[in-house]
Formats: sequence, C-alpha cells, structure tokens
Amino acid sequence: MPTPQVALAARASFAECPAWDAVDGTLLWVDMNACTVHRFDPARGPVATWTFDQPVAAARPRAGGGLVLSLRDGIAVTEADDTSLRWLVDWSDRGVRGNDTGIDAAGRLWAGTIAGESAPGWLSRVSPDGTLDVAADGVQLSNGIGWSPDGTRMYFVDTRTGRIDVFDYDMSAGRATGRRVFVEVADTAGAPDGLCVDADGAVWVALFRGGAVRRYTSDGRLDQEISFPVSLTSSCAFGGPDLTDLYVTSARRDLGDVEPLAGNLFVVPGAGQGLAPVPFAA
Repeated sequence: MPTPQVALAARASFAECPAWDAVDGTLLWVDMNACTVHRFDPARGPVATWTFDQPVAAARPRAGGGLVLSLRDGIAVTEADDTSLRWLVDWSDRGVRGNDTGIDAAGRLWAGTIAGESAPGWLSRVSPDGTLDVAADGVQLSNGIGWSPDGTRMYFVDTRTGRIDVFDYDMSAGRATGRRVFVEVADTAGAPDGLCVDADGAVWVALFRGGAVRRYTSDGRLDQEISFPVSLTSSCAFGGPDLTDLYVTSARRDLGDVEPLAGNLFVVPGAGQGLAPVPFAA
C-alpha cells in the first residue's frame, strides 16, 4: 500500500481544498482560518501566498489566470497575482458561509455552504452572473464535490449526514438530479470531508477525525484505506506530472503538540490515476 509522506511542513490551522493547476504544475491549497491561499510547487516548494480579509474555504484556477474563491461571504474571482476581489455572489446577509467547491468537465462552478443557526445551507451551481441553481437545500455542512469520468454522476458530501451522496448529472445542461445515498460512513471511522474521483471512477474521501483517506469503487465498495499520522485529514486531490500523486490536507486547530505533523500537506506517491483538472471557465 502506498505510504504517505510530508510534502510540506505547513503546520496550517485548517488546510483544505487541494486543487492541481495543470497550467504551471502547481498545487493550490487554503488555510481557511488564516484567510490564506497557497501555491505549492512539488519541485521548488511554496511559490506564492495570498491573504484575504475573511476565511477562504476553497481556491481553484480560472481559465486565463486568476482564481475563483469560496469565501465566508460568497464567491469571488481574482485576476492573476492580484488579491482584489470581484464578487460573483454575496450571501453575507443570508446567515450561511461558503465552503468547498468543484468544477465540472465543462468548467462550471459548483459551491456549497455551511448552515447558520437559523439558515439552512445549500449546494448550487454558480453562474458567472451570480445566479444560483440550487440542486440541494437543507444542507448542513457542504464538503466534497466531484464527477465520474463520463460526467453522468456528481458526488457530494454533507458531512453531518455521515454520507457520500450521488446525483445523476446532465453535463450538457450542468444539472444535478436524483440525489441518493452512495456510501454511508460509520461514525467510528470519522466524518466524510473533501473528495476526488480517479480515472477508474472510484471516489477517494478524506475522513476528518479518522486520520485516513478511503477509496470506494464506483459501486460503493470500500477497497482501500490509507492511514495518516494525523487525525484531522480534511481533503484530497490528484496532482503531479502524471496525476498519479494523491495530495492530502490536514488541520491543526487546537491540537497543539499532541500531533506534531498536524496541519501539514501530505502526498501519497503513485496512489492512483487522477482525472485531468478543469479550470473555472468564467
């Protein structure tokens, strides 16, 4: 079984959402609580850091340069090497906060939110003009989003349900319907968090408080589990020149020195074959 290695001793408070940028062969990841986005080159190490004025849950590349960000208050885009924000949608008055995102094979952005005390969250497609096409409401803690290689399925995690769900997906229209349970994760294994899908159609999911990443085949069968020397594994993505290396983020939060490697960025070389990442088309 592949062995995890420390790719970067980041000691982040809450590292999340690794996303491979195929244009320059680097990995984007965020430290949500530190309001920062980082770019990491596997050959050279850290190459850039951007700081914002609020927590940032996800950062993904835009076609033509710049980033699309899921921030506490909504979805915004930046231009290359610039931290100025242009908001696509502002939900700061709706009692929710932004969380993980995904981009389908056509370059469409999907984003989920975390519910507030009296405001339910949702999972929606976000259009460049700020229109939200909601596929699921009543969401509690939106996390991983990914698609099958043929684009007919969209996978989604609402962490507090303890499940990975699956939708039927119409790639031509960017529409998700027919939500149903794909996998239920036992409480004792940890909470499902960020995910990615490999070229075989298997779903890899990070288990928060479980210190592991699991691989489920396309029919929902558990066929691999990789253990990490930290408990708060938060998300995963394939990267590297051949998209065969699995990058895994982790959180440190209030662990102090109990887990010396907590908050680091890990890599599992040769874990599998990832799908080619797609930038946000807008």
